[in-house]
Amino acid sequence: MAAMTDHAVLADLYEEYEFLDADDRYRLLIDLGRALEPMPDALKADATLVRGCSAAVWVYPTVLEDGRLHFLADSNAAITKGIIALVLLTVQDRSPAAIAATDIESALSPFDLRNQLSSNRTQGIPNMIALIRETASRYS
Repeated sequence: MAAMTDHAVLADLYEEYEFLDADDRYRLLIDLGRALEPMPDALKADATLVRGCSAAVWVYPTVLEDGRLHFLADSNAAITKGIIALVLLTVQDRSPAAIAATDIESALSPFDLRNQLSSNRTQGIPNMIALIRETASRYS
């Protein structure tokens, strides 16, 4: 059920996104980032830092009682934080097996982030996705 809800949210978000101009798309991403669950400063450590991002990005997985993964994430750049929020919409609160089976890149492709944002803003996306996949495989 959660998976369908997340895809529906992503589809609704894209419907809004596709009609926005570049500035409003930035604002939408920034708002998504602001809506992320707060990440305690104590978790913003070298061990949770995503390598290869131009901005500092931290991702910390937690395991829910039923074994699903819940990610806390943050960035020191507002738009990057919004990109993380978008990535997390594809995997948040899913089982490790469901995360491993999710084609995150395809889910995000309608947003065409590589052409909408500077390469500095998008260069870390593959590293965020790789970290999420590695985490899911560790817990499988």
